[in-house]
Amino acid sequence: MKKVCAMLCLLLSASMSFAQDAPTLVRWQNIVGVITAQGVDNPVSHNIHSGTFAWSVRKGFASVNLATGTTLFQVEGLNINGTMFSGTPGPIPAVTGTLVCNPGTATEVALNTGAANLNAQGDAQFAGHIANIPATCANPLFLLRIAKLTGANGRWIATGTERSID
Repeated sequence: MKKVCAMLCLLLSASMSFAQDAPTLVRWQNIVGVITAQGVDNPVSHNIHSGTFAWSVRKGFASVNLATGTTLFQVEGLNINGTMFSGTPGPIPAVTGTLVCNPGTATEVALNTGAANLNAQGDAQFAGHIANIPATCANPLFLLRIAKLTGANGRWIATGTERSID
């Protein structure tokens, strides 16, 4: 009986140690604009479609704590390439950050931040929380999506790159 108790204690402490060491902070060191030809959709999944202009970004970053939901992002110079809006964010007044967990699977989920206003130079920032992040968030993606523009809400226009998970 003592051996069984000792074994259970060992397993319990090992599983608790593993849970505490599970990666929780995801960082994207850069943000880049969607690459697409004018009028062509470049979807991330069957539910998340792209804006139909090419976009560029001067610089940006994002981070999400998968355990607490704390989310930060900043983007500078988010601008359209081509069309009559070239070199500006065009009619886009705001963006939303989106964490995509388990992309391309039956358990895919897209979770949004609140909207962050986009200024005339294409700069926006957000500090807040994403709610209801699933316990398993494999292959997390971070997107910037159009907000507050009827007919284009939810279309992704930029994505986080150079991902690291701590």
